[in-house]
Amino acid sequence: MKSFVLNEYGDFPLHSTEIPVPEINEYEVLAEIRSASVNPLDSKIRKGELKLILKYEMPLVLGNDFAGILTKVGAKVTRFKIGDEVYGRPRDSKIGTFAEFIAVHEDDIALKPKNLSFEEAASIPLVGLTSYQALHDVLGLRNEQKVLIHAGSGGVGTFAIQLAKLMGAYVATTVSEAGIDLVNTLGADEIVNYKEEQFEDILKDFDAVFDTQGGVTLETSFNVLKKGGKIVSVSGLPTARFAKEQGLGFVKTKLFAVASQKLNRLGKKHNVDYTFLFMKSNGQQLQLLTQYIESGEILPVLDRVFSFEETANAVEYSETGRAKGKIIVNIK
Repeated sequence: MKSFVLNEYGDFPLHSTEIPVPEINEYEVLAEIRSASVNPLDSKIRKGELKLILKYEMPLVLGNDFAGILTKVGAKVTRFKIGDEVYGRPRDSKIGTFAEFIAVHEDDIALKPKNLSFEEAASIPLVGLTSYQALHDVLGLRNEQKVLIHAGSGGVGTFAIQLAKLMGAYVATTVSEAGIDLVNTLGADEIVNYKEEQFEDILKDFDAVFDTQGGVTLETSFNVLKKGGKIVSVSGLPTARFAKEQGLGFVKTKLFAVASQKLNRLGKKHNVDYTFLFMKSNGQQLQLLTQYIESGEILPVLDRVFSFEETANAVEYSETGRAKGKIIVNIK
């Protein structure tokens, strides 16, 4: 089958090659991929930024979520059958959606929303699960609480705004001028143009922050929270708590403890709880999100659709940071 692979870590473009169609075990399904989406996670893996957390053998097929049709099911698969239209985010050890087929555990997928095309469905799994796990599992967002969602016009941001509004929250977000109209349509209550305003000068006494930027943006976000608030980041530094939960061992736990000292100090100073989130595949949570999508309460937001042959270009476009919504690769 045709696929786009990475031969070594670094700022190297993906290249097309032929590899065998993957075999499946008794709990897996084989999906013919129709569409995949591009995520910042792909670039982080490509550049080797996650080597302390994830170990991959080269050559590596990139791609972290997809929509497609099942062509084979394992002997102990109970929830799916051949011909089912599905979408999902494969577990970290089984990524590879920039390819014509993928073997994926049945626990990592859900039936594709009936009202979405394959392109639209492929845009959902990673950003949808990231948003749900951040807002629901970590932040425990409740009705009428105030949450700041950074980069509201990005892939995660466009989904998170919609989900937070469904949870009854007051949502503030940061965007450039080009994204203001988009986040308005998604229901954002307060919009900060980060190129003209400092969000920490405007927003005060928030219950929660969902950070997708890391760095100075993350550090400054502590200032907008009330005492007892919570901040979750998918781009900040991992903590010792995260390393212990992941079973990364003594050395990495110590390393992350040292690296995240500044964030932990900020947490103590402001009486705020900081969590680093590395989202996990979860077909059951994805099925829950499917209900919101099929009811029309959450809409996919697409920026551009690339052909399979343009996969490397799609990844490079993602790295410009200009996308409003998700970037899709049409596999078939």
